[in-house]
Amino acid sequence: MVISQSEYYISPEEYLEGEKVSEIKHEYIDGQVYAMAGASDAHVTVSMNVSMLLRNHLRGSGCRVYMLDMKAQIDVINRYFYPDMMVTCDTRDKEFEYFKCHPCLIIEVLSESTESFDRGKKFASYRHLESLQEYVLISPDQMSVECFRRNQEGNWVLYLYEEEEVHLASVDFRCAIAEIYEDVLLVS
Repeated sequence: MVISQSEYYISPEEYLEGEKVSEIKHEYIDGQVYAMAGASDAHVTVSMNVSMLLRNHLRGSGCRVYMLDMKAQIDVINRYFYPDMMVTCDTRDKEFEYFKCHPCLIIEVLSESTESFDRGKKFASYRHLESLQEYVLISPDQMSVECFRRNQEGNWVLYLYEEEEVHLASVDFRCAIAEIYEDVLLVS
């Protein structure tokens, strides 16, 4: 994930202004910016499929689906990330044009270069979002959807979907796993 790193502190305000004009996207961690790499065909196709399925499901509900270019702000630990997809149903997020603060669902499509970060430090950062109910990791190479769901005690429980219907409780969404992988060449 790390392509370039600044050697000096950048304020959140400087970061947000810079992202408005930058030709490449950067994620922000404690005053440092990290350039993001491009994505594979499978990654983009899975992201589009899931975004369309969620958008169709949530149409008219007041919830919004964001894909690829909307930042998630984690203010309490000074972070901004670009999740592959996120859903917010919180009306407070309408006031923010370039980032959202209260997502209930965040989805990352894995890649070789980001998988360990998505599973580790990024998930640890996302857990600071009180609104977040589910964090989903999708493999672009094989039918595998990992849904980490926060239970009533605040613990994260893994629900693994490999052949059956995928269920995202945070937005009451269900679909056949094959719909997520439509038009994707899977590695057997």
